[in-house]
Amino acid sequence: MKKKIILANPRGFCAGVERAISTVKLAVKKYGTPIYVLHEIVHNKHVVRELEQMGVIFVSDLVDAPRGAICIFSAHGVSVATEMRASSLGLRTINATCPLVSSVHNMVEKYHGDDFDVLIIGHHGHPEVEGTAGRAGGNVFVVASEEEAQAVKVRDVSRVAYVTQTTLSQDDIAGIRNILVSRFPGIKGPKSNICYATLNRQQAMQELGQDCDVLLVVGSKNSSNSNRLCEVGKRAGMEGYLIDDARDIDMHWLQSATTVCITAGASAPERLVQEVVDFLQQQGFSSFEEMSGKEERVIFEPAVLETSK
Repeated sequence: MKKKIILANPRGFCAGVERAISTVKLAVKKYGTPIYVLHEIVHNKHVVRELEQMGVIFVSDLVDAPRGAICIFSAHGVSVATEMRASSLGLRTINATCPLVSSVHNMVEKYHGDDFDVLIIGHHGHPEVEGTAGRAGGNVFVVASEEEAQAVKVRDVSRVAYVTQTTLSQDDIAGIRNILVSRFPGIKGPKSNICYATLNRQQAMQELGQDCDVLLVVGSKNSSNSNRLCEVGKRAGMEGYLIDDARDIDMHWLQSATTVCITAGASAPERLVQEVVDFLQQQGFSSFEEMSGKEERVIFEPAVLETSK
């Protein structure tokens, strides 16, 4: 039996990631270096390394950028306090927040303005969740588990709303949402805020299911959507592994495999996928096919490069 590679579709860069990376590159072209970025522009170490080689400096705190410097906010978004602090430090900022994340920010701000307690279904400490929580001045709570959904306390059970992190899976939020709806029958919120790209990539994993022995997800370890892809693949019956690139592949994974599926998180460059394909072909996986999948036509223009003081 021929050893086969199946390439998932869609995979890799989403429109929000494309926008964020393009924003940084255009800023370098227009303003020269150094350009500063608060945290990683997207969660992929290869992307970060490439931009560093262009003269981009990634900082973990705004004070690490000198007064008057250009500082770009990452695709994950930031809090209102971070925006105000950047202004007080004399930084010229460019906002590369994914527009889909910005739409969640708008929901939180509206609910908060209407005097609702807002619950964010998402992971504690994730930059997107921290930025979303920081769009309101109070009465915003992160709910990361069913246990937390049972325990969260609000001021008025009739004035509660929720949003979700954009890079989760439906399985991540279903149980939590059911508990919240049970505790707060009038709760307002969408079915989810999971973005189209995350859903499309997860749907591809579900469709592949039992067709694959081993699933390789190309993406960095701190990438939420890449981790969710791996989890969805495992639930669909595959042995799933998250790899940064072909060098992470353990040959023991391939010993009894006849079919290997490859996908990539929304922040992983396509060139890394091709390197994995090339490596597997060198190991005797000579048959190759690419699944049909949803065509993604969403395009976001780069952030406006007129900086604000």
